[in-house]
Amino acid sequence: MVKYFIVCFSLAIILRSIIGTEARQGIDVSQPASTKIFSCLKQTGYDFAIVRAFRSSGMPDYNAPQTIRNARQANFATVEAYMFPCPKCGNAQKQVDDMLSLNLDADWIWLDIEIYNWYDDVTKNRKFFQELINADFGKYEIGIYTSKNNWSTIMGLDYTEGSQYPLWYAHYDKQPNFNDFQPFGGWSEPLQKQFAGDQTVCGFGVDLNYREQSMAF
Repeated sequence: MVKYFIVCFSLAIILRSIIGTEARQGIDVSQPASTKIFSCLKQTGYDFAIVRAFRSSGMPDYNAPQTIRNARQANFATVEAYMFPCPKCGNAQKQVDDMLSLNLDADWIWLDIEIYNWYDDVTKNRKFFQELINADFGKYEIGIYTSKNNWSTIMGLDYTEGSQYPLWYAHYDKQPNFNDFQPFGGWSEPLQKQFAGDQTVCGFGVDLNYREQSMAF
């Protein structure tokens, strides 16, 4: 599956260079959002949504299934989920299983790698991360959300084990483009950027994201 994805991802990059880019903007949310809110976000110009499905405390986000359904009802082009794993909360596969028990109607799952509940020991962090990406995610493909600073602190910039998966990187320069991107961790190119955090749109708290292609390769 990984080899197949790498081929598809490489082809997508080649095709993008040939036929141009399809710039899109979307939002990610960590709180329950109604269909009305998503409809407003859609009308504002956002066409993909990413919903928190697992908390950094090591528990599933039980609001995620309904929030995803609400985004679907508002006709978002793609609706994805993100998992905030907890290395100090136990087995990686168990955490994945707990999240999957929510029966998420998501197109994709992102693994959120930020400086919360990780060890001070890079070796321990790498071990847990390897267990996480080796876990059985069922029907879902996965990607990695992180930033250069987070990755450096948690894994070390020389650690490249995540680079076979697409990258969603965070840099709050409020610029919906990849002009700021600096390669790290084996990634030479991102798929998506979180360019603004803690924004209020339609009276609701969101982070803003940019990508240049569809997740459907």
